Amino acid sequence: MNTLKLIIVFCFITISFSHAQTLNWASLQKEQRHITSINIGLDYGITLGIAYGYQLKAKLPVILVAENSLPSGKNIGDDFKTKIGGQIRWIRVGDLQFSTKVQGVFRRFQNNYARLNNFGSDLSGIIGYYKPKWFLAGEAGFDKAIVTHFKHPDLMKENFATKDGWYEPATGGNFYYGLQSGFSWRSHDLTLKAGKIVTQDFKTEPILPFYIQLGYNLKIK
Repeated sequence: MNTLKLIIVFCFITISFSHAQTLNWASLQKEQRHITSINIGLDYGITLGIAYGYQLKAKLPVILVAENSLPSGKNIGDDFKTKIGGQIRWIRVGDLQFSTKVQGVFRRFQNNYARLNNFGSDLSGIIGYYKPKWFLAGEAGFDKAIVTHFKHPDLMKENFATKDGWYEPATGGNFYYGLQSGFSWRSHDLTLKAGKIVTQDFKTEPILPFYIQLGYNLKIK
């Protein structure tokens, strides 16, 4: 397998391993500074994720978020995805609200042919109808793999013209869009999101061109 094929494989997984915290802005109180989350999802396999968010004291609702997710399986530590960034609620007109999410991404993917470490970004916008006890929103975003480091085993180096190192320009990305909804009570949220994945070139079909995720949030003062 040459480097180009490995890049294609990595493009398939750039969106994998869970999406950001799903929030009900209408139920989030200013004094609820800490938001812990767990989720389970399906996109390129079953994935498990945890997240922590901190609400800043600001005029607009701003949540700083750190997340980690990984696939279920025997060698759990081989693949994982970590995100650090934030979500901002910009506009509120009655029950209609608009927010954006900006995150830096570090992910690792490993198989018998190579270990790939990648830095990227995840940007999205969310608009929806939010009530204190429930919400329904649409989301569209872009997950980009910007630069990737390849590390090949000795067997690959001996039999193929492979080289270790950083590869640029950007190695791939995916657009995604879908719906998210949930129910809220007291300091709890139960959320569900599902959507479609489209590759950056609009030509390559992902192995599994959709995602679904079930999540739970606990908001603490």
